[in-house]
Amino acid sequence: MKTLLLLRHAKSSWDHPELHDHDRPLNKRGKKEAPIVGTYLKENGLVPDLILSSTARRARDTAQAVLEESGFSGEIDLRQDLYLSDAACYLDILRSLPDDASRVLVVGHNPDLEELLTLLTDVTQHITTGTLAHVDLPISSWKELNEATDGRLQNIWSPREK
Repeated sequence: MKTLLLLRHAKSSWDHPELHDHDRPLNKRGKKEAPIVGTYLKENGLVPDLILSSTARRARDTAQAVLEESGFSGEIDLRQDLYLSDAACYLDILRSLPDDASRVLVVGHNPDLEELLTLLTDVTQHITTGTLAHVDLPISSWKELNEATDGRLQNIWSPREK
């Protein structure tokens, strides 16, 4: 059994329209809520073995805040492919992961995360900024993951629920 945690980056700022989309930082609310996700993971025994993040600044900053609050001791694996991608690309990345990583957190973007969630669980759910989806996957190796994998959505959680 593998666990996949899908986290949409926290709320980002639109205060600087001159910035490229990739470089947009978190806004005040995003900076407040991102660490709460890390606390949630720690308190619920969901600290990941591996964190993957889009290279977009808002995703990187979200992943870093989660890392600091959750107690995760590794480094964030930054993936350019997780920015402006699609669910198929996310699957390819996940299939390449080492099997010693049982619980993986992916910090990414919509619509990719919503598409991946639907693909793996048959559940269509809007994932707002800062929201975490917890999916259990009936696989023993990441290489087994595919479009037909019958994942089970365990929970959708948002820092606004705290």
